[in-house]
Amino acid sequence: MGLFSRKGKDDTVEPSDASPPVGDDADDALASDFTGRPLANPLGEDDRARLASALEHAAAVGVDVDDLASIGSHYDAAFRRWSDEGGSGEGPDVIVETYAVAIGEHLARHSAREWAIVTDVFGTDLGLVAARADTVVVPHNLVGARWMRGETGWVPGVVSHLVSIRPRSG
Repeated sequence: MGLFSRKGKDDTVEPSDASPPVGDDADDALASDFTGRPLANPLGEDDRARLASALEHAAAVGVDVDDLASIGSHYDAAFRRWSDEGGSGEGPDVIVETYAVAIGEHLARHSAREWAIVTDVFGTDLGLVAARADTVVVPHNLVGARWMRGETGWVPGVVSHLVSIRPRSG
């Protein structure tokens, strides 16, 4: 599900030298049930605590999650600080978590999406889902991919577009 997903370091699968016989794949029984659509499950207590912690951190550094310019300028400043300091200070995992959750919370408040635990072919992570929609938004992927490419200045345009394609009604 992404670079900073919920999958732990100890959850890796050891490679096996034994290949299953062709036509006798254990996953074939599940393949007929797979629709290709992400699965969404309600948040648990740990997930809510994770969101609350990231939102507290965002507020402590001055981020207003209702203001995309605020989220964007603080993200850009955090990225530049990290880059200028040669990777010292707050690590990318904390920065990505903080701004991914800030963006996700903005989407939860301003679009017709809600937080959920999302599982797709890439893994499981916090995401946002809309009723009757077959797509999800995984904020950690939005932020993590752009972090790795060194992009700044993208938050207001990208997130306002996501709000516009699934606006909150009424």
